[in-house]
Amino acid sequence: MRVVLAPDSFKESMTAADAAAAMARGVRSVHPDSECVEVPMADGGEGTTAALMAALEGQWRTVRTADALGRRIEARYGLTADGLAVIEVAASVGIGLVEPADRDALRANSAGVAPLVIDALDAGATRLIVGLGGTVTTDGGAGLLAGLGAIWLGVDGTVLDPRPGALLALDHVDLTALDPRLADTTIELACDVTNPLLGPSGAAAIFGPQKGATPEQVPVLDGVLARVADALVAAGRRDVRELPGSGAAGGLGAAFLALGATLRPGVEVVAEAAGLDDAVRGADLVLTGEGSLDRQTLAGKTPAGVAAVAARHGVPVIAFAGRLGDGADELVGRGFVAVQSITRGPGTLADALREGPANLERAVATALRIRALG
Repeated sequence: MRVVLAPDSFKESMTAADAAAAMARGVRSVHPDSECVEVPMADGGEGTTAALMAALEGQWRTVRTADALGRRIEARYGLTADGLAVIEVAASVGIGLVEPADRDALRANSAGVAPLVIDALDAGATRLIVGLGGTVTTDGGAGLLAGLGAIWLGVDGTVLDPRPGALLALDHVDLTALDPRLADTTIELACDVTNPLLGPSGAAAIFGPQKGATPEQVPVLDGVLARVADALVAAGRRDVRELPGSGAAGGLGAAFLALGATLRPGVEVVAEAAGLDDAVRGADLVLTGEGSLDRQTLAGKTPAGVAAVAARHGVPVIAFAGRLGDGADELVGRGFVAVQSITRGPGTLADALREGPANLERAVATALRIRALG
């Protein structure tokens, strides 16, 4: 029997690679001669780089950069031998790197992402996969672009710091010094957020408050994002304000799209890069899962993406989760032949997280024994 193991991470318990390995142990405990193909997965958010580095045998690179408030930190990204760099913007400007009391929506900017991109280009990368999401910024990617050579200018020619508070005085942008290697670099954005840059569904209105923006600051930030977009259009870049995903990661989506990037559902990008389609072809069974399964799983989450690939090849899929939420039962028959919790009963959250790999291994073995009985 050939089984493909394509889980996402189980947050705070297992990486995707750890989960795939646990699944493989569970399979072999029931069917020792099975061929287990481990394909760690992600959907563009946290864990995307780790999943792809495990699947593609890439290498981690560490870069000195800054967080969203300009404080010096180190951040990692992944690089493969054939020139693919995988970057999560949250690695440098993530919301988790700034304590709630320190979040400053008019100061936070995305400049810390640029050193990751530059290091990747210096290392020979010709293709970037960028996981968007989880930032504490709402600067329209002005910081990123400044780090890549853009110069933001006021009406009198004053060079402006690429933070929202300073960009209130923005008049235009000079892109002549933008890193020329970007023109020959393929950039794919892995993201499930479809919000536009501006307006009631835009980056400031929807995501600004969780990043520290007060009700009074939300319209100010929206105005800054509009100024950034206007300046880019005036400098000859396409108008990306209404493109789905331009509002992702505080407008970093807009900046990357203005550089010529394409945006796709994260799980599709990861599945393609990891070779999931080839792995599933000819398989007898696919196992997937993540920390929680519920009715939102079908809205672009990793298990749903894995199930879509398996459906093209007529391969059944079983999904596992640490928690089955509302609507999890609705997944059966909608891409999955079964969904199963890996927890064994009452216990503390700490116990469940610590015992996750063993519980997943046991749950997989149980599911396969039941399946063998028909």
